[in-house]
Amino acid sequence: MTPISLDWLPALDWSLLLIPFITGIIGYITNWVGIRLLFYPIDFVGVRVPGMKRLVPYLPNRIQQIPGFMSGRLGWQGIIPSRAEKMGSLAVDKGISKLGSQREFYEELDPERIAEHIVSESSEEIHALVEEIIRREHPQLWADAPPAVRRAVHARIDDQLPEVVGNIATNIGEHIDDLLDVKMMVVDQFEQEPELVNQVFMEVGDRELKFVINSGFYIGTLLGACSVPLFLYINQWWVLPVAGVAVGYITNYIAIKLIFLPYEPHDIGPFTLQGLFIQRQDEASWAYTKLVADRIITLSNIAENLLYGRQSDRTRQLIKDALRPSIDDALGVAGPAVRVATGPEEYESIRESVAEEGVEYAFEPLQDPELNEERNEALRQLMYERMRVLSPPDFAEMLRQAFKEDEWLLIFIGAVLGFVAGWIQLLVVNAV
Repeated sequence: MTPISLDWLPALDWSLLLIPFITGIIGYITNWVGIRLLFYPIDFVGVRVPGMKRLVPYLPNRIQQIPGFMSGRLGWQGIIPSRAEKMGSLAVDKGISKLGSQREFYEELDPERIAEHIVSESSEEIHALVEEIIRREHPQLWADAPPAVRRAVHARIDDQLPEVVGNIATNIGEHIDDLLDVKMMVVDQFEQEPELVNQVFMEVGDRELKFVINSGFYIGTLLGACSVPLFLYINQWWVLPVAGVAVGYITNYIAIKLIFLPYEPHDIGPFTLQGLFIQRQDEASWAYTKLVADRIITLSNIAENLLYGRQSDRTRQLIKDALRPSIDDALGVAGPAVRVATGPEEYESIRESVAEEGVEYAFEPLQDPELNEERNEALRQLMYERMRVLSPPDFAEMLRQAFKEDEWLLIFIGAVLGFVAGWIQLLVVNAV
């Protein structure tokens, strides 16, 4: 048998063996930089470029999406915090809304338990509030009131408070979809705390992000080894830089796809192939729901949104409507006499002030850390049990949103740094 001739190949330069190693190192650095650029810096760092804002609308849409470009600034901000508002909207649409409705969240907080806590913690404050307002609006009225009348007023307040607060909690539940906007609550919180957006993705996808970084070395080394025979065959200086672009592009593309695909497990011999994130559904579900229940959809945040959010005027009106009749009931048989003594206008002023200021007192106990931990735990269990049984596509989408729109940028960065790596390889080969 005639041996196969390899004379057409150039002489092997042992320095070429460095190419895979260099490619792996650059691949690791490339992916590390890419992940960092996803999350940092939290705030924009850069400079304003004169005339750039007028030029940007003529650039491709994807270029316009680079942080800072639309405002005419050249620099960088982490992609995730730069999209804080959009990420908040996506977090609800792609994740939180699949775990429960606003009504379910409110019911899981247990309105009866909340009402009990408000009554136990706020009765003394309500007593002081009533006295303060009467003294302020009609100083002589409370001073002239016999002790027995004062005690009777406070006793009636104590008797009525549980029913009044219970009715308020029930009425809020019945109108919760008109009073609470979870989506805007999350969007507002993410805008105010962009670092919280980072925390969601970094904690839930911790292993997957590390995989993207480490895969830069392993996949980069493998593909770098493939570029050696290509360089030997073509034997041109431009081969390594061009191969570097391909290696950088393919490395990041493969790494991102392996995180989420395939959705369903596929057996290949002794191995099972499935998206890495999906394989961790139970563990990742606990991390996600714990963070959401502890920091985002919490009792205190819901209470604050009801009282100060975009629909707060409706909540306040509902509470005031429930409190006004209780003032008449609290004064009991003395009510008509008080109305005569103060005059209709001053009486209404007292009544309105108690109703108005009573709103704040009704919600203040909901900031109690122990109550929040108790009720947040119930929310956490509800969301966890639902998240861990989501379909693989729905589950994957919860983390996928961090990459989906801007993964082209990660892949592009990989290609650019791969081009730089190719030049470094070429210089090393020529220098050794």
